[in-house]
Amino acid sequence: MPREVHKAVCYVLHDDHMLAFTHRDVPLTVTGVQVPAGTVKAGESPEQAAVRELFEETGRRGHVVRQVGVQRYDLRPMRDEVAVRHYFQMAMPGADVTERWSAGESDSATGGPAVVWDCWWLPIAQAHVLAAGLGGLLGTMLEESS
Repeated sequence: MPREVHKAVCYVLHDDHMLAFTHRDVPLTVTGVQVPAGTVKAGESPEQAAVRELFEETGRRGHVVRQVGVQRYDLRPMRDEVAVRHYFQMAMPGADVTERWSAGESDSATGGPAVVWDCWWLPIAQAHVLAAGLGGLLGTMLEESS
């Protein structure tokens, strides 16, 4: 039986764009296009994890607008794990959707060297390219926002 790990997923929206990133030193075919997300730590709420993960992964601050929903994602065979993903719509006031920047953090999963990625603003209409089911509740969020 795979272990369950609670994750926070950040849908940071600004001017019909969504904050996304790609890994700089890992092929796109391995990691795909992602949004900020990560493990909810002990004693932390999923909402607190979303705010923390956004900052850790992008170096930028934002806030939760609302919770969109929860979805299970089976990571097998890559890992014997089911991610219980808590999705949040988030805002980053003053964002510039033309900006691209580099960010990174040490690899907490392996304890290895820092992982570096390129952050950029993906037009929401193209968000179907998100990897590993990360776009799973995007349509629901947009439908509820209208």
